[in-house]
Amino acid sequence: MSHSQPIDRSYVSRPPVRKKRRNWVVRIIGLIVLLFLLVLISVPLYAWGRISKVDAFPSGQRPADTPGTTYLLVGSDSRAGLSAADKKKLGTGSAAGQRTDTIMMLHVPQSGPTALISLPRDSYVPIPGHGKNKLNAAFAFGGQKLLIQTVEDVTGLRVDHYVEIGFGGFASVIDSVGGVQMCLPKAMKDPQAHINLPKGCQQLDGTKALGYVRSRHTDATGDLARVQRQREMVGAVAKKALSPATFLNPVRYYKVGTAGADALTIDTTMNPLDLFKFARGMQAVSGGSNGVTLTVPISNSNLSTPAGSAVKWDTTKAKALFQALKEDKTTGLKAS
Repeated sequence: MSHSQPIDRSYVSRPPVRKKRRNWVVRIIGLIVLLFLLVLISVPLYAWGRISKVDAFPSGQRPADTPGTTYLLVGSDSRAGLSAADKKKLGTGSAAGQRTDTIMMLHVPQSGPTALISLPRDSYVPIPGHGKNKLNAAFAFGGQKLLIQTVEDVTGLRVDHYVEIGFGGFASVIDSVGGVQMCLPKAMKDPQAHINLPKGCQQLDGTKALGYVRSRHTDATGDLARVQRQREMVGAVAKKALSPATFLNPVRYYKVGTAGADALTIDTTMNPLDLFKFARGMQAVSGGSNGVTLTVPISNSNLSTPAGSAVKWDTTKAKALFQALKEDKTTGLKAS
């Protein structure tokens, strides 16, 4: 009787467990990357549909096109869409109508540093059809079109795109990025702006940040000091909104995208690429060698006029500044 021989099973292949696990890991990572890319693409598309668009440009003769892209950035004090609770929280009051607390020009050149120029709202300038008055009166008289026409007339620059943000929207954007750190050289207490901030570096939420950029009763130079804070703030917000921390955090990315969309009003000719270029330009002026911030040269910050105390530009220096922007030459501009 023969004895059965033991079967040699060494040749039998074992299930490639490690390979299967590795394949599953690759698939999961691929799925995560795909979802991440979908979020990156879908949020801007969704947000774009929520942005308000307005026919902002005046008719008639306008300055010729120049190299680079010039944006007019306006911070309006519109209370539209704010509830009574919002107005109380933000300390905006209940004034009717709409005025411009902030007026800036952002020039993105074909090469060289981006320039952000503050045009003080109290600048005493000719307003078409209304004689001479403070610059922000143009917006009150005729909205975006008259403001752009006035700015183009006094600067000689063609405004390529228009961007506007209101009180509530500004505060929401600040909160969406988790607040912004500002370093105050001295304490700021301004009941009219609803702030009482200590000296030193601190994190400002939307409400405090709004008061910080609105206040003009805590500085001897009034509006001129305020425009410096405004430039500092908008640059810091853009830098934080476009930081890797925003793009790598889907929740924050969504909040920033939707808050920014709800806050903005742009001209009807602007496309998503133009808006991204604007955001990158604002990021560039937040510090470093890629941007420069300044105020249009001033010769008198307390000019007595029929419209009250106003700001008079230094005509010669202002013309030189705007001529440099016309020629797309921003390298020689100095911060002020």
